[in-house]
Amino acid sequence: MARHASRIIVGTGIAASALAGITYAIANYLVSFALDTQAKHSAFDEQAQRVDSSASAARLDVQEEEDAANWFDQSKQPVVVSSEDGLQLHGWLFDPDRSSSAPHCYAICCHGYTGEPSEMAKYAHRFAKLGFTVLTPALRAHELSEGRYVGMGWLDRRDLMCWINLIVASDDQARILLMGRSMGAAAVMMTVGEPDLPRNVVAAIEDCGYTSVWDQFLDVARSFYHLPGFIARPFVAAMSAIAQSRAGYEFQEASCESSLRHTTIPMLFIHGGDDDFVSPKSLDRLFDACASIDRQKLLIPTAGHSMSAATAPIMYWRTVGNFVKRIFHL
Repeated sequence: MARHASRIIVGTGIAASALAGITYAIANYLVSFALDTQAKHSAFDEQAQRVDSSASAARLDVQEEEDAANWFDQSKQPVVVSSEDGLQLHGWLFDPDRSSSAPHCYAICCHGYTGEPSEMAKYAHRFAKLGFTVLTPALRAHELSEGRYVGMGWLDRRDLMCWINLIVASDDQARILLMGRSMGAAAVMMTVGEPDLPRNVVAAIEDCGYTSVWDQFLDVARSFYHLPGFIARPFVAAMSAIAQSRAGYEFQEASCESSLRHTTIPMLFIHGGDDDFVSPKSLDRLFDACASIDRQKLLIPTAGHSMSAATAPIMYWRTVGNFVKRIFHL
């Protein structure tokens, strides 16, 4: 009997060790794929082959996007800043696109995961036409910015602080608007909760951001890979531990909800009701977490991920325009 029990214990231990090894191997591959831009197989290498779920969706602002893209290419001016960990970060600066600028008004527009500053062209152009000087930074490990690992907003929050401080150093009367989509939205929300955020940042807009990096990877595991929660959680936990070792952050600390509990600036939250990448439930969770007494939310019912402006441009820009004009007294 004792020998039989011993065999069961040994067998169970071997099985557990094998399962742990398999979990680690898969999690390590997924971290490399999702976060390591230098990995042999990564989302960045394969982004041209990935299917864009919004590509076939109806866009009601095609002409505006074309005009904004042309303006972006013709008007961009390079700008560089160093991150706190010594990386060279690149961005593009735009003068106001009208005869007179709005005094001391700046907007920083942040792109999404695997994206680049040019995807923010129509947003940048809208703010430039309001008289803002606009900055579209390339988040670390994207476009021309240095870095190996994607920050998922958490590392980018400190990079965004560097861009903010660059503006304030050149104009101590600067009034700054932060705006971001998807991962860029997460970067914005994580930044506004920083204890050393300059008072020059007076408002922020997030479009289709997630609640935390943990929640986002867990949602992807469930919705894209159809893993039940009891299986998905160990894989995401292993990914988080590996990301801590390799990229310098773990997923649960990278929380927009936690950051929003420390912000007091006016916030506008936007999400698409048909978003199949970042859950629309994020909208209410983020809104409720925000400590600011001046906060608004907008749900575009039929919009997919990052498609709110293209799906309902009149409603979208009326809401954004009213919010910005009110805060900046335009």
